[in-house]
Order: sequence, then C-alpha cells, then structure tokens
Amino acid sequence: MNPMQRYLILEDGTAFVGTGFGASIVSSGELVIQTGMTGYQETITDKVNTGCIIAFTAPTIGMVGINRDDYESIDPSVRGVVVNELAQVTAHQGGKMSLAEFLSQLGIPGITHIDVRALRRHIDATGPQKASIVDAADEHAFDQLRALVLPHNQVQQVSTERPYPSPGTGRNIVVVDFGLKHSLLREFAVRDCNLTIVPATTSADRILTLDPDGVVLSDGPGDPEDTQNALPMIHGIQGHLPLLAIGLGYELFAMANGATTKRLAHEHHGLNFAVREVATGRIDITSHDHSFTVDPASLEHNDQLLITHLNILDKTVEGLRHRQYPAFGVQFQPEGAPGSKDADHVLTEFMELIDAEQSKAEKGANQHE
Repeated sequence: MNPMQRYLILEDGTAFVGTGFGASIVSSGELVIQTGMTGYQETITDKVNTGCIIAFTAPTIGMVGINRDDYESIDPSVRGVVVNELAQVTAHQGGKMSLAEFLSQLGIPGITHIDVRALRRHIDATGPQKASIVDAADEHAFDQLRALVLPHNQVQQVSTERPYPSPGTGRNIVVVDFGLKHSLLREFAVRDCNLTIVPATTSADRILTLDPDGVVLSDGPGDPEDTQNALPMIHGIQGHLPLLAIGLGYELFAMANGATTKRLAHEHHGLNFAVREVATGRIDITSHDHSFTVDPASLEHNDQLLITHLNILDKTVEGLRHRQYPAFGVQFQPEGAPGSKDADHVLTEFMELIDAEQSKAEKGANQHE
C-alpha cells in the first residue's frame, strides 16, 4: 500500500484527506456513491461506471481480493476508488491479488481512510458532483476540477468496435453492446442461446440480416440523451423481433417510444432496491447502477408504453412494456452480479416471449399453406 497522504476534492470546494493506494496519479471524474456491501470487483469492472470515481459506503473493502470469476469487463474504465478502510489481508481461496495490486496494475488511483458515509450525506444534500483524487487540495486543483468538462461519448468509448460471437446452441440472440456485462452473456449461455454481440451503432437492417430470434439492448454508461443515434435502430427492430432492454438500453427503448428521461435526485447505485411488478404484486430485491430514469410525467398520455415495474421506495419507473409489440425493458440488472438473482426471471420471460412469437409465426405459416 502507498502510505502517501492524498485528498478527495469535490467541485463545491469540499476536501477529504486520506491515504493513497493503487496508482499514484491524479484523476478526475463524476463521483458515484455505491451502497452495495459486496461485489466491489464486479462494480469496478462494470462498464456502466466508465469515467466515474466510485465511493463504497461499506466499512471495509478488499477482503476477498480479486479473482478470475468476477470480472464484468477485461479493461475497467473507472477513474478512481474511494473506501473507508482498505483490507490489508485477502482471505479468499480464489483471490489472485489484492485490490491495491489490481488498481496499481490498471493505473487506477484509490484513496482510503475517507468517511464515505459522511461523503454520501454530503452528496445527498448537494446533488451529483465532479471529484478528483489529488496530492494537494489547493486552489489550482479546485480550479482544474471546476473547469473539467465531463465526456459525453462514454458508450462510444466502451462499445465493441466489431461484431463477435458468444457461441451456443438454441435461440439466436443479438446483443447490442452499449457497455454490457459479462454476467449477462453468462446468463444467456446457461439458457442455451447462441449470441452475436454487435456495436452500439449497428443499424436495424444489419441486425435483421443476422436472422435473430430476439434482440437485447444492454446496459451502459452515461446520459441516454447522448446515445439518441440508437433510436432509429430500436424503431426498426421492435415491430419485427422480440426485444429486451436493460438499464441504458431500457432508457433508450423508452425514448424511442415517446418517453423522456431525467436525472435522479438520489441516484441508484446498490444491491438492495425493492421493485414491485405491477400486474402480480411480486417484489424482487434488485441491483441498480444508474443515474437517470424514465420521467413518469412523459408516460401519463403515452399510448405505446405500459408501466410494469415500480420502485417501492421512491416510486421511480423500473419497467415498461410495449402495448403492441413483443418488446419490454427493465431499469434494474436482472442478472444481478453483484447482488440478488431475484429478478433473473426477466431473462426467462424473454426466452418465453421468443418461443411464443416463433410458435405464432409457425401457426400463421401453416394456415397459409
């Protein structure tokens, strides 16, 4: 561990003093407060957090080290990690290295001995802020932070540049990569799916030439307003193929059907958000990692979308279904990873929707013979 004193500074002039670990570089990004008690490796490697400095509210982070099974991407793109206490001993048989070693290898700075719960209360009061991990909390550092312009091309940064397969047998699924998690691919693999992953810029015509049985819009980073170039693709798909949209993909699906999005006053980054399915009353404990949400006011007179899920705590809209097409989406992460797998039935329901559409098509073909 690097014993150097370092600072976490916020754009409003607040400074927290701590001890550096990981890479000893200066780094800046949007501050995200992660309330999950477990799953730091998955969170750090999740592309949804591209460009962010992640502050974990759990008392101690790093106890199980880093293992080969919990990567959500190979090349993490977070800008920093903030913890209250960094574990000095890695006590897990699968741990291959410590969190500090992991961040050092990747060139990501960390800072420990920060009262992250006080930091969270501060952010709850002020709203989202830019932050930096620096060596000195002087006026120059604050001026540089305030002048920082956050990027608006996060999806472009993380989406695959070329299509690639994740081979399997059974249903053929095209996954549009806005910043997908490896766990999503694993969940489709255990459901006997043959996957083709395509860039976020892929057109509807190109997707249709792959002759899929269904299409998935993955989660990803950033403001959905910055990815509006995907809306024509969604228009061209949803009337022809079963569609499942997750996270950012869900927000884009909503926008493609007349809804608007807005920034959450209190962002959802954690593992224990209770979500109620409107039709059945079923409650799932779900994983969330998003700063934006579908504006419920834009759904009041919307004749295309039906609300299917609501957050129990703050009533945010967590799921939508198209009224005419076999297309639906959820804001939460049905694959968990980290977190509960309560909601993985969403993926099973997508499989059932594909099978139902294929059965309907076969019956229609038989009637015309």
